[in-house]
Amino acid sequence: MEDAIDRRHLFSAVALATAATALPLTATPAAAQAPASGDLLQQIKARGELRIGTPPGEPWFFKDQRSGEWKGIGWGAGLALARELGVKAVAVETTWGTAIAGLQANQFDVLFAMDATPQRALAIDFPVQPMFYYALGVLARDGQAAKTWADLDKPEVRIGVVLGTSPDRELTRRLPNAKIERFPNIDETGAAFVAGRVDAVSLFHPALVLLRSRVKRGSVVLPDPFRVASTSAGVRRDADKSWRDWVGVALNSLYETGEIQRIYEEFLTFRGIDPKEAPAIVRELWNKA
Repeated sequence: MEDAIDRRHLFSAVALATAATALPLTATPAAAQAPASGDLLQQIKARGELRIGTPPGEPWFFKDQRSGEWKGIGWGAGLALARELGVKAVAVETTWGTAIAGLQANQFDVLFAMDATPQRALAIDFPVQPMFYYALGVLARDGQAAKTWADLDKPEVRIGVVLGTSPDRELTRRLPNAKIERFPNIDETGAAFVAGRVDAVSLFHPALVLLRSRVKRGSVVLPDPFRVASTSAGVRRDADKSWRDWVGVALNSLYETGEIQRIYEEFLTFRGIDPKEAPAIVRELWNKA
C-alpha cells in the first residue's frame, strides 16, 4: 500500500513503550446513572438480544450501505460474544460523544473499542482484560512536518479529530498551541482533510490505515514520543458484576486465540486492504514483523 505505515518503526517503538491509558470521553458521575435492575447478563439472555452500541467509524464500526449490515472490529467482537451467549446481536447507533450517556440510560449493553480511563470508570464499568492494542498517530498532508508531536504543536497547524474521543482529549493536552478542529465522526474528519480544511487528522493506527486507504493522499505518521494504548469495552454499572466479568473473560479469549486479529484482518480485506500492510492489533505480533 502506497505510503503505508513503517511497521518496523512502530514495532521497535512499541516494544520499548508501556501501554498508556487513553484519555476520557465526557463522563457523568455514577450517581446520575439509571438505577441498576438486576443481573445484566441474565437480562440479556432472557431478552435474547445483545444490544451493541455502534458509533460509525472505521475500522471499529462500519455500516455497509448496500447490504445494511454492520462490520468492523467492534461489531465482529459483538457477534462473537452473541454467539457464545446464544443470542442475537442488535446494533444501536450512537456517537462517541454520547456513548457513555447511552450506556447509563440502558440504551445498549456494551460498547467495544472504548478505552478504560479513571474518569470514565466513575460513570461506567470496564473489564480488566484488554480488547487489543494500538498507537496514536496522524494522517499528515504532503509537506506537513509530523516526525514529532512538537512539529504539530504550532498555531498555524490545523488538526482534525473526532469529538469526544481519546485522540480529542489527548491532543488537547499534548498540543496546546495547535488549532484542533473537532468533527462528529471519522467521515467528516476525513472530508475536512480532503478539502484542505485541516493539515492532519489524528486517530489510532487501525483507523488511520482505513482513512488513508479511502482518501488516497497524505502519509500516516506515528510521531515521537509514541503513544501506545490498550482498549476495552464499556458496560453499564450494575451492582452485580457478572456481565462485566463475563465480557472480560470473553475478550481475553478473543485476544489470546487470535480471533480479534482475525476479525481485524477480515475487515481490512473487505475494504480492499492487504492485512500484511497494516500493523497488528495484537502486540505479541509486533516483534514478529
